[in-house]
Amino acid sequence: MSWFLLLAAGLLETVWALGLKLLAARFSAVLLVATAAAMLASLALLHAAMGRLPLGVAYPLWTGIGSAGAMIAGWAWLGQPVGPAGVAGLVLMLTGMALVGLDGA
Repeated sequence: MSWFLLLAAGLLETVWALGLKLLAARFSAVLLVATAAAMLASLALLHAAMGRLPLGVAYPLWTGIGSAGAMIAGWAWLGQPVGPAGVAGLVLMLTGMALVGLDGA
């Protein structure tokens, strides 16, 4: 259950990062509230996951899921370019996350 909570927290981190980017382009009170709600929900789920997972596993995976998700969201929804170095960096990040996750399994 803790792993599911951590995954959900990381995905919500991606959501609020995307919300911040969209807010930077055009302010909307509704988007601001949705972004803030995603932030709070992400932190609440991270808190719940840390009840059973070590800090050194939960926090790096939370930030990694959010970082990888933000990169993918930027590419998929915002049309931001990702070159070979970016793809290699994403692969390295995901590999590192998998290794950190194995330490907490």
